[in-house]
Amino acid sequence: MKSRVEDVTYMRRALSLAMRGTGYTSPNPMVGCVIARDGEILGEGYHRRCGAPHAEREALMSAVGGVAGATAYVTLEPCSHHGKTPPCAPALVEAGIGRCVVATVDPDPRVSGRGIEILRSAGVDVSVGVLEEECRWLNRGFIKGALAGLPWVTVKAAISLDGDMSLPDGKSKWITNGTSRVKAHLLRSESDAVMVGRGTVTADDPALTVRDVPGKSPIPVVIGGIDENRRVFLDDRCIIYTKRFAGLNGERVIPEKNGQVDLETVLRDLYGSGVRRLLVEGGGRIISSLLSDGLVDEVSLFVAPKIMGQGQTMTPGMILSSMEESMNLSLISCRGQDGDLWLEGVFPCSRDLLKR
Repeated sequence: MKSRVEDVTYMRRALSLAMRGTGYTSPNPMVGCVIARDGEILGEGYHRRCGAPHAEREALMSAVGGVAGATAYVTLEPCSHHGKTPPCAPALVEAGIGRCVVATVDPDPRVSGRGIEILRSAGVDVSVGVLEEECRWLNRGFIKGALAGLPWVTVKAAISLDGDMSLPDGKSKWITNGTSRVKAHLLRSESDAVMVGRGTVTADDPALTVRDVPGKSPIPVVIGGIDENRRVFLDDRCIIYTKRFAGLNGERVIPEKNGQVDLETVLRDLYGSGVRRLLVEGGGRIISSLLSDGLVDEVSLFVAPKIMGQGQTMTPGMILSSMEESMNLSLISCRGQDGDLWLEGVFPCSRDLLKR
């Protein structure tokens, strides 16, 4: 029996490989694979993009010599079905893999456990659960999508110490410093789509692209009709959600809820379009509506050490009658950013979803 330390070491390497696919694999998960024998890595690979070979096949193709009797370390259960690429579980069997260490089973109830069953039926020794929490967190968008049919929603906001996102006239350049803004672009690069409201587009005319860090830009998503001269339309993937048809490029009409675009319907439509991780950058009304409807999973907050006085807050219109109604998050991290503070938290119900 291989040692726990060795299993963790190789799985951590597989996890680092999987992370290289961040922002490119949706609607597929990010997966890494390492094949090792007698303390030596024979081959490794990761899923680079949707439609490309899966991590296990990349690892097999990169292996020098045979892999008979070797151990495969995979961050997600090897697939058992034919999609854009052939299934991986039979490929591992055919290659002669003797043992397979799997971080976590596939969350999709239609296929969950089948890859492991194929491996065990062929005599492969299978272990499950090494670095499971870390690997499931990496694929939180894929897992939530498989279980709920919705993308993982992260709210990102830059605020002052007194909680303002902008001045009363909507101006917000710049509340936080350059270091924080680079990190904000990193969050964009990790997302499939980025959502803002009509008011944000009108006030800031954002491009919603990735700059200053490697990675591809997410799909721009706007709630509400806007002028077609705005910069978001420079991306022909731009999606505009409206209550009534306005003849805009990329427009999708969504039923109303309480006089506004039904945001849950928007999220389900985005999921159907392949979006697994959605970054919401404002404005306050969009953030408030998503929070009130229980549609937010994660919050990433950049706090600048400045007082702005009366301005536009992150959650306008959210009025609670008691402290018991407040929304508590589990803190993921708290880091300094050259004077700013970067707070990340997840709602407990969303974290619990990842443990199913």
